[in-house]
Amino acid sequence: MKENKRSLLFIILGSFFIANAILAEFIGVKIFSLENSMGIKQVNWNIFGYSLSFNMTVGVILWPVVFIMTDIINEYYGKRGVKILSYLAAILISYAFLVVYIGIQLVPANFWINRETSLGNLNMQLAYEQIFGQGLWIIIGSLIAFLIGQIADVAVFHYLKKKTGENKLWLRATGSTLVSQLIDSFVVLFIAFYIGAGWDIKLVLGIGLVNYIYKLFVALALTPILYFVHRIIDNYLGKELSETMLRDAHQAN
Repeated sequence: MKENKRSLLFIILGSFFIANAILAEFIGVKIFSLENSMGIKQVNWNIFGYSLSFNMTVGVILWPVVFIMTDIINEYYGKRGVKILSYLAAILISYAFLVVYIGIQLVPANFWINRETSLGNLNMQLAYEQIFGQGLWIIIGSLIAFLIGQIADVAVFHYLKKKTGENKLWLRATGSTLVSQLIDSFVVLFIAFYIGAGWDIKLVLGIGLVNYIYKLFVALALTPILYFVHRIIDNYLGKELSETMLRDAHQAN
């Protein structure tokens, strides 16, 4: 029964982790205005000579959740558990992009191409390509940033855990998330837009900073949820199994 609980929990956490990672990649093609979505005035900060507001990829909604899930998995299954799921997620994200690329190349049915909407005629094939056909540099940048961010998250998490012991979950979870999100925010932009699109490095750094400020706030706001999920898992596992898994995860690193 204990092994069944341990395995079932890993499957549930892993599935949620991978699903969020893949969704974040695909919904990230849309850029949204945080201020307009909340009905507030745009900040228009002058950063490195550019006027920047909180205009961000929709993927930022889910990436903090992915890194929080990383901390939960880290807590109960250690580095090995996180690395297995991170590599599997990267493979499945690559597979998903490959399947989408094949789908884009397929010749559309004539009746499907044009659709009349309230805004006029819509070319469905073109819309499909624009929404799902992310650039190669964006794909490469997001995958590299994801893997580097995960490795950094694991390393910082266990460094802080060795320093604090089993206490102060908020410190190691928030600390590791802030470091991993810092890396993720700048690496993906640097690869996708500085290397891939030739953007001014100051613009890349400015956008990265704005994105990171948002992620920092979200990471702090999600801390109570981390404790809530931790309590649910402890209740599910039972005190004995929970303590055993926490101890084993700590000793294995």
